[in-house]
Amino acid sequence: MEQIRSFADKYLAHVPSLRVTDIVEIVIISFLVYHIMVWIKNTKAWALFKGVVFIMVFIVLAAVFEMNTILWIAKNVVMYGVVALVVILQPELRKALEQLGKTEFLASLLPFEIGKVEDGLFSDKTVHEISKACAEMGKVKTGALIVVQQNDPLTEYERTGIDVDGIVTSQLLINIFEHNTPLHDGAVIVRGDRIISATCYLPLSDNMSLSKDLGTRHRAGVGISEVSDSMTVIVSEETGKISVAYSGVLYRSLSPAELEEQLKKIQNKPVDEKEHRLWKGWPKNEKNK
Repeated sequence: MEQIRSFADKYLAHVPSLRVTDIVEIVIISFLVYHIMVWIKNTKAWALFKGVVFIMVFIVLAAVFEMNTILWIAKNVVMYGVVALVVILQPELRKALEQLGKTEFLASLLPFEIGKVEDGLFSDKTVHEISKACAEMGKVKTGALIVVQQNDPLTEYERTGIDVDGIVTSQLLINIFEHNTPLHDGAVIVRGDRIISATCYLPLSDNMSLSKDLGTRHRAGVGISEVSDSMTVIVSEETGKISVAYSGVLYRSLSPAELEEQLKKIQNKPVDEKEHRLWKGWPKNEKNK
């Protein structure tokens, strides 16, 4: 006991006393560091991060062995390196800030949605008309790309297309995507119960896990779901199969009934990351393949 007491008196006497605010600071910093590491792990920044760690280890070795020339170069390059990292990671940083703005605790503190209508995003008729159109187009292998908007605005993509502003009907959707018609190329954006624009250009996904047999239409569907909370319905021109892209994940080979079911799940409210488990009932080997 005397040895333990003497050890505590010798070493623990120099440890500063912790306040409640210090503990709170430690928790906050740990939380931020953890989520930053998770964010880095799930983006292209992970490979870049490993490269930066390798360079830092190399600089430490240079300092240990007093390689002054290398240290001088590293000292003068570090400022430009930080700017280069910001430029390289600009898309990932933008996406991270957008996700931060979507978090529920910010929405509860900042009442940006005061005037928002709490009714369903679209009617049952719209769900039925989209499902019916996809079923008909799948039978004759007519390619289609339908983006169903939720909360995130898609104005920048609407501007790339042609204004339609028509009520969603299966006949209108089939006519738009019919071969050799002026509006068949590109995507249709649906907001509420109306088709807002057609022939819209969407960002292509650079997800390396997507199957190599997927074409531009499927990659565009996944791409728009990565940068917004929209749900994208894709009908393959080669196979006639119906697919859905949501939150950066592609689910293939849906029946019209399954498509209608999933559209109804986002009809009354957006699906957040936790509720994204609603997709787990679909075959895992169909995801992104």
